[in-house]
Amino acid sequence: MTVLRSSIIALVACAMVASGAIAASAAPANAPVTITAANWKFAPAEITVHVGQPVTLDLTSTEGVHGLASDDLGLAATTIMPGRTKSVTFTPKKAGTFVLHCTIPCGPGHGKMTLTVHVVA
Repeated sequence: MTVLRSSIIALVACAMVASGAIAASAAPANAPVTITAANWKFAPAEITVHVGQPVTLDLTSTEGVHGLASDDLGLAATTIMPGRTKSVTFTPKKAGTFVLHCTIPCGPGHGKMTLTVHVVA
């Protein structure tokens, strides 16, 4: 009987997480997203955000000077300096996938240095 009860409780809890009744992550809503730039990549390379919800990016670099900007997302041109954190906030206005390229030439891998932002409804 105890095993059956535990199984039922576990199933109910899983269903509540899946339906969104319980948050699967303890991260607070609108928590800043840390993006780390290095020679020739952003980490993470992809993020997902929501239309109409402000997003704060905490940008830092472990090597080299880099940059990000996106008119489509309302993200102003930002320089990312090594060892410093630059926080920028934007509010996506439309859903879609936006590929942001490093805006400051940073060496041979510069052309492939991208951050993909998925904006969902």
